[in-house]
Amino acid sequence: MNLAGKLIIQRKKLGMSQEQLADRLGITRQSVSKWEAGSSMPEISKLIAISELFGVSLDYLLKDYQDEDLCQSRSYGKNTVDENNEENARLEKKVDELARYIRGYEYTSKTRIAGIPLVSIRFSRQLGREGVAKGIIAIGNIAIGVVSLGACSFGIISFGATAIGLLSIGAFAFGLAAWGALAVGVLACGATAVGYYSAGSAAIGKEIAAGVYASGKTAIGETVKGTHCLVYERGITTASQIERFLEETNPHLWKPIKDLLIAFIMYI
Repeated sequence: MNLAGKLIIQRKKLGMSQEQLADRLGITRQSVSKWEAGSSMPEISKLIAISELFGVSLDYLLKDYQDEDLCQSRSYGKNTVDENNEENARLEKKVDELARYIRGYEYTSKTRIAGIPLVSIRFSRQLGREGVAKGIIAIGNIAIGVVSLGACSFGIISFGATAIGLLSIGAFAFGLAAWGALAVGVLACGATAVGYYSAGSAAIGKEIAAGVYASGKTAIGETVKGTHCLVYERGITTASQIERFLEETNPHLWKPIKDLLIAFIMYI
C-alpha cells in the first residue's frame, strides 16, 4: 500500500475529515486531497507531523511494502524490520529533530467557537502557511484573530511589529485606534502619527493634531500649522488652557479623546 492509501486509512481511523486533518496540520483541504489522490507528496515537516498525529512511524508512511502491523513486529530472516534497526532509528531521530527545528512550535486548542480554535499558536522558521496562526486568540509569525500577536498581526485587537486592527499596537500600526512608531488610524498616537485625530512627535490630523510638530484643522504643539492653532510652551501652557482651547474649537469632541490628546501634549 502506498502513502496515499495509508493516509486515507489512518485519517478515517481517527474519524477525521480531510478538512479537519488540514486544520490540524495548518494547510488547505486541497493539499490533503492531493496527497490522498497521490498527485503530490507532503513535505518532510508535514510527514513528521502526520506520523505524530496518527501514531505511526515514518517507515510505515513512506515504504510501500510495509503494513502497520508489520512495522510493529515483523522480521525478515535474522534481521528485525527497519523500524527496529538501530541505524534507521538514529536516522529517524535526526529527521525528527530537523523537522521540529524547521516546524518550530505549533498548538491548536481543541476548544472551538463557531468552528474557530479558541487558541492558535504557530511559530515556524520557514515563511509560509506553517507560521500563520488563525484563532480567536492567535499568536505566530503571522497572526489572524480576534486578539492577535505576531510579527504581522491582523485582528480586532492586534499587537505586532506590523499590526492591523480596530485597536492596533506595533512598530507600524494601522487601525481605528493605532499606537506605534508609525501610527495610521482614526485615532493615531506615535512617533509619527497620521489620522483624523493624531498625537505624536510629528502629528498630521485631518481634524486635530497634537505634537512637537502638528498639522491639522486644529493644531496644538511647539510648531503648528492649521486653521486653529495653539502654540505649546512647556511650563507656561497648562492642561486647563489646552482643554478650553479644544472646547472652543471642537465643542463636540468625545471626552476620552480630548483627555488623551491633553495627556499626550503635556507629556511631550
